[in-house]
Amino acid sequence: MERVAHLVRIRNLHKQYGSYSVLRGLSMDIEKGDVYGFLGRNGCGKTTTMNIITNIIPKDEGEIIIGDGKPVKIGYLPESPVIYGYMTSREYLEYIAACCNYSGDVTRRVNEVLDIVGLTKAADRRAKGYSRGMTQRLGMGAAIIGDPELLIFDEPTSALDPEGRAEVISIIERLKGMGSTIVLSTHILSDVERVANRIGIMKDGVLAEEGRLSDVLLKHAGSVVYLRVRGLTDDLKIKLLTVYYARAEFNDITGTFRFGTDSPEECSRRLIRLLADNEAAAEELKIGTATLEEVFRKVVD
Repeated sequence: MERVAHLVRIRNLHKQYGSYSVLRGLSMDIEKGDVYGFLGRNGCGKTTTMNIITNIIPKDEGEIIIGDGKPVKIGYLPESPVIYGYMTSREYLEYIAACCNYSGDVTRRVNEVLDIVGLTKAADRRAKGYSRGMTQRLGMGAAIIGDPELLIFDEPTSALDPEGRAEVISIIERLKGMGSTIVLSTHILSDVERVANRIGIMKDGVLAEEGRLSDVLLKHAGSVVYLRVRGLTDDLKIKLLTVYYARAEFNDITGTFRFGTDSPEECSRRLIRLLADNEAAAEELKIGTATLEEVFRKVVD
């Protein structure tokens, strides 16, 4: 059996603020080369975990092992990076390289990073004139300038327009192709599906779900039943949404019901009986594969 190369191992991590326990025995593993989608609702402990990993705040209890015991460089992008607006991006990256004691050819490394984050043409413009997306990309450049072994991105696409989001995700895909290990915390689950190979979903201070993205989606496959009804009436629509199933939604555009269920076969049988009792018939009834959004809602609800 191939040995798994863990870069980060966390066991039984606890953190409390006053009387409130944020982390309640968190255990998780991040493997070398992972793009790890770190998910959960606001306040579940994601940022606290990342701040502990980066030594911004101390843990109360538990164990964190990073690498093989030798010092590991970590690059961190907070949700809203603060950039010195009077500097150009080239000057700012040179400054950050000096702060992290980068020992290589700084000029060459700065040019490499400017290319990676797509700021080569704006390299000598003052950052105060940058858009939100450009500022975020410069923050990513600052995170990677020291050639870290672990990158932590906290909501990197927050408040960006679609073009800015696409640019940031393209950078993450490029870093992934270069073999970087990345922890990606975001509420935009479609971004996670695009770039992550493993995910962890937090709930109540612990991981409620963790594993390879493909395995997690397969585990929850068949948790959704889709239904379209021939000749749907308002009365039957209300029954389907409120009488039969608690986790039901209706798409007015496609005319499709979506039912979240732990037993899709039983759900399908009950739907057929309900339609028959109301002298209606199914135009389409099928069991669907779960999306990450559906898995997330199922896990955290």
